[in-house]
This record gives sequence, C-alpha cells and structure tokens, in this order.
Amino acid sequence: MSQIEANKTESDNDVNLAEKLACSYESLKQEIGKSVIGQKKVIEELIITLLAGGHCLLVGVPGLAKTLMVRSLAETLNLKFNRIQFTPDLMPSDITGTEVIQQSAETGEREFKFLAGPIFSNVILADEINRTPPKTQAALLEAMQEHQVTVGGVQHSLSDVFFILATQNPIEQEGTYPLPEAQLDRFMFQILIDYPDEEEEFEMIRQTTSNHHPEINSVLSFQEVKELQELVRRVPIADHVIQYALHLSRLTRPGMNDTPKFINDYIKWGAGPRAGQQIVLGAKARAILQGRTFVGIEDIQAVALPALRHRIMLNFNAEAEGITPDSIINQLIETASEYPGSKQNERGKNSKLFKS
Repeated sequence: MSQIEANKTESDNDVNLAEKLACSYESLKQEIGKSVIGQKKVIEELIITLLAGGHCLLVGVPGLAKTLMVRSLAETLNLKFNRIQFTPDLMPSDITGTEVIQQSAETGEREFKFLAGPIFSNVILADEINRTPPKTQAALLEAMQEHQVTVGGVQHSLSDVFFILATQNPIEQEGTYPLPEAQLDRFMFQILIDYPDEEEEFEMIRQTTSNHHPEINSVLSFQEVKELQELVRRVPIADHVIQYALHLSRLTRPGMNDTPKFINDYIKWGAGPRAGQQIVLGAKARAILQGRTFVGIEDIQAVALPALRHRIMLNFNAEAEGITPDSIINQLIETASEYPGSKQNERGKNSKLFKS
C-alpha cells in the first residue's frame, strides 16, 4: 500500500469515527437524561471537556445532581468512576495512595508495596475541592498535568482516559481554601450550574420520590473514548480561526497595546497562553459533536465563557460595581467580532474532512 493510499484510509477512518460520535452524542444525552433532568448545556460542556482530554471545575450550590451527572456520564462511556470527598483532614496519600510494609510470602522479608488511591480511575469527582488545605489540593497537580503520581520517588502512570471534575459551592465560603491561580489554570473549563426551571424541578421531584431506578446503558467503550480523544486533535482548523482564539485570549490582558478600555478598567490579571490552547481544543470537540468536520468562529465563541471565566482576575472596581467575569467575556466577544479574522469564510482552506 502506497503512502497516499494509507493516508486516505486513515482519513476515511477519521470520518467514520466523527460520524459515529455525532450519532452517539444523541444517545449519550438520552441515557444521561434518564437520571439527570435538564442541564443540557452543562452536559454538553462536560462531554466537550472529556473529549478534549481536559479537566473541569463545576461551580454550583448543593443538590443540583452534580455527582449523579458525573456518575451517569461515566456509565454511558463505560468508564471507571471514583468520588473523593474533600475535607480539612484529607491527606495527599488519601488521594494518590501510599506505600505499606508487607511480608513477602516467598522470601519472608519485609518489603514496600504501593496501594493505589482513588485517583487511579478514569473519571474522578473531587467533591468540594476548596474544603481541603493547599497541601492536599496540590496532590492533584501532577496527576492533572502529567497523568501520573509520584509516591516514594516512584512514578505511577494513570489511565490514558483520565478526567477530573472538581466541584465548588459558590455560596458558603467559611472554612474553605481558595484554589491558587496556577491550579485553576489547569482546569480546561469552569462550568456554572444553575437552578433548574420549574418544569424540570417538578420532574426531578416526581422521579426522585418514587421507585424510579433508570437503567443507564453504555454508549461508547473505553477504547472508543480513547480514539475519539485522539481524533479531536486531528480535527482541521484554519489559521484565521486559531488567530481569532488567540486574539480573544490576548484581549483579556490589561496594559497591552490593543486592550479595550473596559479590560484596563476592570481586569487585574488576564488569561495566560494555556487559555488559547484550551479554547481551540474545546472548539474542535464541539465541532465534532455538532456534526461538523471543521472548526468555525462560532465554536470559539461558544467555548470562550467556560474557558476564560476562571482565568481572568477582576479588580476592586469590577467587584464594587457588581461586574462578573461572564459579562466581561461577553463584551469581549462583541469587541473581538470586529477583528478581521472573524469576518473571513469560516470554512477556510482547511475545510476538507480530515487532514491526510
């Protein structure tokens, strides 16, 4: 087989995978919807984060089915799920695992054996992550960035499919330890979960107060999820779309030559280089979920809010006037719409199905 034929075969396989994901997406939403009422936008952003190989921070008050949502997502994807309740007395070894001394049955000598912690799973729910001290919070940093943990000087690799979803309560802040900016930046998305509307809340109460026990079916396998994560990075994107994402990210930084006045007035720190990377990856995953094999400007704009809201720091003026990160980002998107790259043909020259 020639190189050209091999490239064509790989491209056809990518197209088939993309079509399968687009079809499976509806099934995923239906299966999760058996146990989780509403929250369609939140579910979409969770799936985007997972397909892009990132992690997300979920902010919402208690009782909004965060644990049920993540557990249901893991079941539909046939992934192993673990939940870690973060408390002030939680130690790093309670997350990563620890070494214990055991006596060898063969030699009779004592030796160290590593007992893996709950982080050795595919989907991890780090519940109320800001209720544990920084020392324990930092136990997640290596796992999130390197997909490994180091215990006793020995590196232990995590699964290829590894997704951390951390939750925070936006109301009760007593006895909490805010996440440092360096750790916040390692979360691909910050997803806000709001109260359900009246109809959804009625259905939620009706189901949870009955003998309703939905059976959630697996839609995709572990191997398919792994292949789809690799596929997301191969999705073509035109240079002008990347430039638009870069422009959007750089506009959040005060003191730059082209920074809008409202950014200088209300922002203390802007987004770093990782923001642009996560916006592009999220846009690629969203494009496939939408049944498209190219990334458009609307994909960049759709993921800008969850990708940027935790990467900008408001100053005192913004807090005093009740301005939120979301209002800043929405205004930024309107400002960036005047950028020449946003007016170009969204398909661009890389709009073919997949790069060979």
